Amino acid sequence: MWSSRYIVGAATVVVASLAVMAGAVMLLEDTFIYFPTRYPDGDWTPIFAPPREGEVRPSIEDCFFSAVDGVKLHGWYCAPQRQEGGLPRRVDTKVVLLYFHGNAGNLTYRLDMIQLLLQIPVDVFIIDYRGYGKSEGTPTEEGLYRDADAAWRELTVTRATQPDRIVIFGKSLGGAPAVDLARRVPAAGLIVQSSFTSAADMAAEVMPFVPRFLLRTRFDSVGKIQDVACPKLIIHSPADEVVPYKLGRRLYEAASPPKLFFEVPHAGHNETHFAGGRPYFDALREFIDSCAARAAPARAAPARAAPRS
Repeated sequence: MWSSRYIVGAATVVVASLAVMAGAVMLLEDTFIYFPTRYPDGDWTPIFAPPREGEVRPSIEDCFFSAVDGVKLHGWYCAPQRQEGGLPRRVDTKVVLLYFHGNAGNLTYRLDMIQLLLQIPVDVFIIDYRGYGKSEGTPTEEGLYRDADAAWRELTVTRATQPDRIVIFGKSLGGAPAVDLARRVPAAGLIVQSSFTSAADMAAEVMPFVPRFLLRTRFDSVGKIQDVACPKLIIHSPADEVVPYKLGRRLYEAASPPKLFFEVPHAGHNETHFAGGRPYFDALREFIDSCAARAAPARAAPARAAPRS
């Protein structure tokens, strides 16, 4: 039989190892989640070739606003303009996409996607989370939720956009603040692309050796999406090499109706909009148009984000 001294020694080693692992996870967890690029890195003054007649280009407006905890944030409000008779003319739109990007870079890295979305046509309001681009602070889970709330207030209060004109769009990491926000505000719709069910599920895929109970970050989209009342479109590719396809399917299955799932074949994690081509943008357009058609009568006053539970 093993001696009590041996058992105590082995237990001490296990406890010490767990303590070291817990400390390492606590110190390094955020570095595995967030990969921000801060200003001035990025294409902050994009230059476009002279537009051809009938071509749609973005009109980009800098927006500076603050989260409830005082952190100053930055975003771009992008509107489509069509070249007509040698002059840019504003394209009429029915919907504003509130866009939450992935975990790397900053909003300038999404310019190609913005230009393609404007062709639908929609307006696009894209923000940088705290610690990204020109936004101050350091990214955290709670911080991203506050940033999403601030973006909603910027649209509905400062810009007086009716909530039933807003479709929330979350890509990859952005799916987490998008789902969290959509369950608390009367948005017209929610689009989640190439995103995950929870931080724990993602950690199990990329760091299976880390016990789940050591993670501080939750990003529990799968537990929240069932409370999202507006129409939902979940987009994922079986070829996604970063966020497994099964997590996208699981997120869709957890969502309450009305909901749609759109599969993009042969698309890497950051290639969905290119690989998806016309069918992808047709699916976006049809979903957005259906959200606009369902829109309730204009409200007398802008809606504010409900308190987070």
